Amino acid sequence: MSDIDRRTFLTVSGAVLGGIAAGTTVTAAERTDRFIVETNGAGVPSEVEVVHQLPSVGYAVVTGSESTLEQSKKVQGCAADIEVRLDDPDVNAEVPAFDAADYEGQPGDFLQWDKADLNVAEAHETTEGDGSRVAVIDSGVLETHPDLAGPLNVDLSLNFTDDGGDHNPVGGDDHGTHVAGIVAADNGGGIGVNGTAPQTDLVDCRVFSGPTASFADIIAAVVYSATPENERIIVNGERVTGADADVANLSLGAYPIPRQGLGEFYGSVLNSAMTYANNEGTLLVLSAGNDSANLQQDKNFISLPNEGAQGLSVAATGPIGYGWEADDAESPPESPAFYTNYGTNDIVLGAPGGDVNLDAIGTEVPWFNDLVFNTVFSYEDTDGDGEPDTQVPGYGWKAGTSMAAPNVAGAAALVKSANPDYNANQLESALKRAADVPDDYDKKFYGGGYLNVLDAL
Repeated sequence: MSDIDRRTFLTVSGAVLGGIAAGTTVTAAERTDRFIVETNGAGVPSEVEVVHQLPSVGYAVVTGSESTLEQSKKVQGCAADIEVRLDDPDVNAEVPAFDAADYEGQPGDFLQWDKADLNVAEAHETTEGDGSRVAVIDSGVLETHPDLAGPLNVDLSLNFTDDGGDHNPVGGDDHGTHVAGIVAADNGGGIGVNGTAPQTDLVDCRVFSGPTASFADIIAAVVYSATPENERIIVNGERVTGADADVANLSLGAYPIPRQGLGEFYGSVLNSAMTYANNEGTLLVLSAGNDSANLQQDKNFISLPNEGAQGLSVAATGPIGYGWEADDAESPPESPAFYTNYGTNDIVLGAPGGDVNLDAIGTEVPWFNDLVFNTVFSYEDTDGDGEPDTQVPGYGWKAGTSMAAPNVAGAAALVKSANPDYNANQLESALKRAADVPDDYDKKFYGGGYLNVLDAL
């Protein structure tokens, strides 16, 4: 099985959650010094150190002794935090570097089949997303990228990890930069790429430190994204005002997680955060996963966060044969990507995330044109010591439900811009009402249907 049929995803090990199915390729480790604590407003013992304080959902993240927490009357329940490793599909690593000379004579937006299929340029005649705000909870957004410097709100962007850095990516991980571009790239200087909502206010919430992320940091980022600007929470020991985002994109996930055991505790924490976000008006847009799994029939396991409460789960679609110098693509942009998770009641919408013909990899045909093209960066050695030291902005392709979700998040930002009074439920309803299941395709890949930006407006 090729790695393209696994999403850029997070999977927790059986040692942590008990009984994870064999064959998972990514593991997580319990942090014996860091705990998620259910407080219900009672505070935490003075003997532990608070990392994140999230009173609006009744949880805190602390470092200290497990025995101290177990003996405290203030603590209603607790579990070790988990660090989870990111596994990018191998196909994304096989994509060649973009060379503009290869596309000389083509229109500037030729490679962005996703935006063309969604009629984004026409939607921009109504709104480009001004007045809306989107949080991207991911690996960090490169603030020096010319297509992202405009929409990125550096003042509100935060690092939720404990690595001591700022919100920018660590090393060469450009996953979050690509996701952010799909949402909000503003074609900097007229020579770059377009996002769906280039005038939205973009907030970067970095939860990855290299290849790993903390479950607790992801929860803190969700709560921060939804917290009103006139309220404060504690992030990494510092009191900060909320981001008050209208939409938050989470192109990450854990699967398969047993529904019983410690999975229940982590699920409860997540559902509390997601319900809080929904109540505060923040629509959570979630990647469905790249496991080719029927989530509706997988009753003993759950995929998080996309099967959590109050979230909009997005499956991926994509063409086969786009720009291959043939008269017609083999498959249209709305056809389900072969790697996408599915399930009629578990998917809310389908949206462009890219597809791939595995037999074409390594041949002379431009198979990568079927992936989603947007902002990336390369990690280069500029001082000659043989070690990469500089993140150089650029453009490139990636595939996954990680790319489908931000297409929906950007569309939600446009709807919010056109309807400032809409809450999270109304944003989702507008997107679902506008969507239809494409002819000749199964509803299980689309839920409510294929994203239709124009009709949603």
